[in-house]
Parts: sequence; structure tokens; C-alpha cells
Amino acid sequence: MGQLVSDVTSILNYRDSKKEAANERQKILADMANDEREKTNLVKKTLATQRAKYGASGVSGRSMSTGAVLKRLASETAEPYNEKRKSNIEKLRNTRAKRPNLLQTILDKFDDLVG
Repeated sequence: MGQLVSDVTSILNYRDSKKEAANERQKILADMANDEREKTNLVKKTLATQRAKYGASGVSGRSMSTGAVLKRLASETAEPYNEKRKSNIEKLRNTRAKRPNLLQTILDKFDDLVG
């Protein structure tokens, strides 16, 4: 009877841990969406500021060097968010519920019952 209670408990715990993992994944995905919006807004602001500085100094945004500077600014601004995104993806991969192996549990207890 104790084995049955143990198995039912492990199944119920698995269901709870599965729900917790799903909630954690949803939270991480929401954080990633917020980070993406922040990154987009920050890149736009940075590029607009730099373009305004170039415009004030009489430089047009069509030259090769100006385009390279703006591209570099965009990549530098987005870099911390890209690193954070990579770590969030790794967290998503690691948030899993551990599935109980009932057959292995029974086999482990079998030796105790027979022996």
C-alpha cells in the first residue's frame, strides 16, 4: 500500500512541477518580449539622437561612414539585450519538470520485496 501511495504522490508532484515549469516558461517569455520592446525603443532613440547630431553638423546619413557608424551604434545598443536573450533561451531549455519513472521505482522496490 505504501508503494501505491508513493507512486500517486510522485505523479501528483510531477503534475505540480509541470505547472510550475509552464508558469516559469511563460514568465521568461514575457520578460523576453519586454526586453525586445525595450531594445527596439532604445535602438531607435540612439539612432535618432545620432542622426540629429549628424544633421546639426551638416552631415547627411547617406554616406558610407555615417551608415557604418549608425550600424555600429545599433549593434552596440542591442548587444546587452542579445546576451540577455541567449541566457533566457538557456533558461527556457532548462525549465522542465522531472518525469517520474514508475517502472524504475517499482524495480528498485522489487529487490526489497523479494530479498
